[in-house]
Amino acid sequence: QVQLVESGGGLVQAGGSLRLSCAASGRTFSSYMMGWFRRGPGKEREFVAAIRGDAISTYYVDSVKGRFSISRDNAKNTVSLQMNSLRPEDTAVYYCAAARGGISNNLRDYDYWGQGTQVTVSS
Repeated sequence: QVQLVESGGGLVQAGGSLRLSCAASGRTFSSYMMGWFRRGPGKEREFVAAIRGDAISTYYVDSVKGRFSISRDNAKNTVSLQMNSLRPEDTAVYYCAAARGGISNNLRDYDYWGQGTQVTVSS
């Protein structure tokens, strides 16, 4: 069982930056692939980024490439999402998720979810 708690959301102006963090419980954190998803107003939950357990591989949705960066610290059981050059369309609730399988952008492959943190980008 893995419990995930996100933090770091807030209100920021367009062009600004935020860093989201996700703290995970459990002793096998490094064995999980970790991902970030988001759900914007009136939209379905969508994939944002993922990182392998050994942090060697990362994967991003095209709309955030070059602006967002996912990282993890297996010693601290944390995964982070650095978000730069934020746009109003990045406004969403951001969710941290953990999966036992290989790197994936499919939410159905994820076994555990956090409750989410709100990110609002004003124009």
